[in-house]
Amino acid sequence: MKNKKKIAFVINYFYPDLASTGQLMTELCRDLQNDFNITVIAAQPGYAGEKVLVNKLYEVDSLENIRIIRVKLPDVDKTSMVSRMKYIFTYFILANFALLKEKNVDAIYTISQPPILGGLIGSIGKFVKRTKHIYNVQDFNPEQAEAVSFTNKQSLFKIAKAIDKINCRYADTVIVVGNDMSETLKKRFKNKKVPKHVVINNWTNQNEIVPLSKDNLEIQTFLNTYNLLGKFMIMYSGNLGLYYDLENIIKVTEYFKNHNDLAFVFIGDGAVKEKMKEFVNEKNIKNVHFLPYQPREFIKYSLNAADLHLVVNQKGIKGVSVPSKIYGVMASGKPILGVLEQGSEAQMIIQRSDCGKVVNPQDYKGITEAIECFYKMKKENLQQLGLNGRKYLEKNFKKEISIGKYKEILKKVTENDLHQNM
Repeated sequence: MKNKKKIAFVINYFYPDLASTGQLMTELCRDLQNDFNITVIAAQPGYAGEKVLVNKLYEVDSLENIRIIRVKLPDVDKTSMVSRMKYIFTYFILANFALLKEKNVDAIYTISQPPILGGLIGSIGKFVKRTKHIYNVQDFNPEQAEAVSFTNKQSLFKIAKAIDKINCRYADTVIVVGNDMSETLKKRFKNKKVPKHVVINNWTNQNEIVPLSKDNLEIQTFLNTYNLLGKFMIMYSGNLGLYYDLENIIKVTEYFKNHNDLAFVFIGDGAVKEKMKEFVNEKNIKNVHFLPYQPREFIKYSLNAADLHLVVNQKGIKGVSVPSKIYGVMASGKPILGVLEQGSEAQMIIQRSDCGKVVNPQDYKGITEAIECFYKMKKENLQQLGLNGRKYLEKNFKKEISIGKYKEILKKVTENDLHQNM
């Protein structure tokens, strides 16, 4: 029997972390473990408040046939730039050491987290270990940070972009998660000597998340627990972070504060959560609820509890990032209000599937009007929009389709059979 090729996945978030990227990478590794010998180098769980108390700098763990090296990192305060930087650079240094100690690695797989440094780990590893590097760009940085004015020091953006261009060019292949992101990669290199790359959409497990009636016992319990029975629920489920303009979108809830049969539910955590809560408290808005991340096995119920889902990105994120939550929402058969730029991957998906409406970022009046439109819509029309999304997902974004593409690319890279034109 032919020996399986060894791939080292250096991916920061991994099971049991609740970060969406961690869940995607966990599913990917599980589906690849029979074809490859997989070692994962990841941070100790902690993205959504999970606590794993260990004393060792490196903890060796396993998940089925996957070997995991967990790196101990300092606690992070997402509202503090200093804390975030300390966390990121500690991970960068320790992950590099862990990777360099790995033997007989045929390929290194990294993602664009932490920004820039995730790819740089792969570039360093490829140079030192004389192996292959697959670079999965989930978010383009510094473009993403620049869009939200993370810093006003343009020199830092230029240096960061120069480093990440090296990461892309030095990689054996770059994987991007949207067609608009492919255009961004070409733009980076002015359409000259563009690195070999392929578009592979993110996914959700369409067999795990399916449309469910609100009469479902688990959903009824959820609604009852949070006093949401009989309410028209608008839900945002995911990272309450810097790149979604949620600190301003939350202000539209004031218009609906006297709608007793309507509720806004924000599930998750992130850098702007406290700012959102401050606004709600200041305006005494009673129909806005902030809930913690839900356990992975319960997400299929929490998604189905909503009548409408928000899928949002900040202005300037087009071609930089694709909100992966869109796939889970479509799987649950629920309509979408997208706050997205025209021509972005998520906006095009909503348009092609006819599963909702799209408003431009920062058009808060348009967001308010769209919510009111959904709120007044006939129940059967609302349901049809959601089912349109489910049908489109089943045809275009099945888990098997995306993971099959990953498997093909990884085999080509590790077997030295990667063609110039992909």
